[in-house]
Amino acid sequence: MEERIRTMICRFAGESPAGRFPESGEPYFDEPLVGYAAADDPLFNDYKGIIGAFHRTPQEVMELGFGTGVRAATVISWILPITRPTRESNRREEVYPSFAWARTRNFGEQLNATLRRHVTEWLAEQGHRAVAPQLEATWREYPDTPVGRASTWSERHAAYAAGLGTFSLNDALITPRGIAHRCGSVITDLPLTPTPRPYPGPYHNCLHYREKSCGACIERCPAGAISLQGHDKDACSRYVYGTAVDAVAEKFGVTQTGCGLCQTRVPCEGQIPAGTGGV
Repeated sequence: MEERIRTMICRFAGESPAGRFPESGEPYFDEPLVGYAAADDPLFNDYKGIIGAFHRTPQEVMELGFGTGVRAATVISWILPITRPTRESNRREEVYPSFAWARTRNFGEQLNATLRRHVTEWLAEQGHRAVAPQLEATWREYPDTPVGRASTWSERHAAYAAGLGTFSLNDALITPRGIAHRCGSVITDLPLTPTPRPYPGPYHNCLHYREKSCGACIERCPAGAISLQGHDKDACSRYVYGTAVDAVAEKFGVTQTGCGLCQTRVPCEGQIPAGTGGV
C-alpha cells in the first residue's frame, strides 16, 4: 500500500494541469518524495514543547475531523521539489523573488492544496478515513508566539518525522532533493510502515550545524533575518508577506510571492550537501 500511495501522489502531481506554468506548460515541481510516520510517534507530543501547546498531534487532528473514538494511525507526508529552471531563475535575484519562483509559490501551493484533497478522497475510496491538517476547518496560524509565526500543524515537522529531511539554519527543511520545495501531509486511520529517519538529529543535513562550515543563507537573505544565531521569523514574515508582496505581487499576477533567496544559490539548494565529512 505504501508504494500505491507514493505512485498515486506522484501521478497526480505530475499529471494535473494545475501543476504547470500556463505560459510554458512546464511543471512547477519535480517528482515528489513521500514518507510515512506513525501517528503515535512520540515526536508529535514533543512538538508541543518545541513549537507550542497549540500544535496538534495527529490524534487531535483526527478527532477534530471525525470525532472521538477514531484513531489516527499514519501521517503521510510529501515533498514537492521546485524544478531546476525555477531555482536557477531565483539564484540570479538579490532582493525579490523571480517571476517563476513567485508563480510557483502562489499557484504551486494551490496545487499542493488540491493534492491534499485528492489524497484524502483517494483514501476514502479505499475505505479509510483521512484528514489534511492544513485544510481542517479549525487550522490556525498565529503571527506572534514564543517561536515566532507558527500554526496548529507544521508541514515541515511532519516531514521530519516521516524521514524526509532535517532542519536548517534558516528554519527550512533540507531533503534529499534539497531545501527548495513545498510540503504537505494527510493523516489517516490506515496503518502503514513508518519511513526510517536516516539522520542522527534534527539538524544533520545542514552544514552549519553539522560542520560549522556554512552560512550561505545568511548573505542571501534580503531582510537580514538570518544570522549565526538562527532565523528571525518575525523579520522574515514581514518581508515575505509584506515587503515582497507589495513590491512584485501585482506585477507577477499573484497574491503570494514567497521569497526563497535563502533556498537558492546555497549548497543545500537541490541536495543534501556532502561537506568535508560526507553526508
